[in-house]
Amino acid sequence: MIRKLRIRLILISMVAVFLVLVVMIGGINVSNFRQVVSESDDILEMLMENGGVFDEDRFGFPEGMDPAEFYEEGFPSGRSGPRFPMRFDEDRLDSPELAKETRFFSVLITGEGEIIPINLDNISAVSDRMAEKYATQALRSGKSSGFIKDYRYLIGEEDDSGNRLVIFRDCGASLANFRNFRNISIFASLLCLVGVFILVLLASERIVRPVAESYEKQKRFITDAGHEIKTPLAIISADADVLEMDMEEGNEWLSDIRIQTKRLSELTQDLILLSKMEESTTVLELTDLDLTALSKTQAGSFEAVAIASGKTITTDIEENVHIQGDKKSIESLLSIVLDNAVKYCPENGKIEFSVSRYKKGAQIKVVNDTEEALDEQACKSMFERFYRADSSRNSETGGHGIGLSIAKAVVEKHKGRIVAAPCDEKRLSVTIHL
Repeated sequence: MIRKLRIRLILISMVAVFLVLVVMIGGINVSNFRQVVSESDDILEMLMENGGVFDEDRFGFPEGMDPAEFYEEGFPSGRSGPRFPMRFDEDRLDSPELAKETRFFSVLITGEGEIIPINLDNISAVSDRMAEKYATQALRSGKSSGFIKDYRYLIGEEDDSGNRLVIFRDCGASLANFRNFRNISIFASLLCLVGVFILVLLASERIVRPVAESYEKQKRFITDAGHEIKTPLAIISADADVLEMDMEEGNEWLSDIRIQTKRLSELTQDLILLSKMEESTTVLELTDLDLTALSKTQAGSFEAVAIASGKTITTDIEENVHIQGDKKSIESLLSIVLDNAVKYCPENGKIEFSVSRYKKGAQIKVVNDTEEALDEQACKSMFERFYRADSSRNSETGGHGIGLSIAKAVVEKHKGRIVAAPCDEKRLSVTIHL
């Protein structure tokens, strides 16, 4: 239990950190990529409005003017003051260096569908043939804008002659920066996850230590108290035997004492067994067991009990099913699940008990009718100590409500799995894999 608690703590911590990193790093990278796209689209829109070239009046220096004087006097657009260094909130489109920095080319698509490269002066890596190929791919995409390799394109509207202009901008440098940051951020996130895992792994032991100590004290108390209770119970039982010699036979008070003493003794034994099964230091003696033979013996023992209470048991036990297990524990397991089915099956109800091979082990399945329909939550709670699906029948059925808790502890000690689930409207299925 403590080990599972520690593993769950580590998993929850790692998942939480992972989600935070995904949201944070993912958000930053998405923002960076959208910035690249937005900047490219703005430049392409500007070029499209100007017929595929930059406006010299906006981005060129006035003839005969020194650049230093240009920055002092202001931009042609009316902005004043030195342009560099840029502020964080300034638009890169205002830079007079934009025309020199931008690598682009444009292609004209005529009304007859002919593709003609018209401006390759601002790029060196693209030939006429490549420009035609990229333009064809852009048209086939069916989108007005997008990426072809590292080139962002924009397809213009048809003019009066049916011609359309397609402008491509080389975003290689921006995308390379984006990819570098993305790879570095992913690598840094992985390092962060590893670091957090190491820290949580080291801290988890200290975090769960108080819970572990409390749990161990609880189990020790149950074991010690169980052993202490055994002595007074034995004395009460012996005293009842002595009193019976001096009193008339069939005295109801002595009968009640015997019944309650036996009940309390059985509860004590069950609590001690459950505590031992849950102790990590308890080691079972695993041997090759003939599960078929054990199942037939246990099923036979409960057939008479079921028939006496008006219930029927049908068995389907496969031959030669063997497992590695502790004989006493497996016998207790079979007895518990069958006893539980018989107790909580209504009169004239049916109980089905089957044993078969399952993968490299075995499957034990018990299905019984129930008084009321059970939901998933009730089935999950059945393995809790002292849980009763129908508390009003406690006095009728007997038992203590910890049988399935012991069954679960035995199964987990054998590295198996036990599941309870509703089967049809008023039927319960308990499946065990060993």
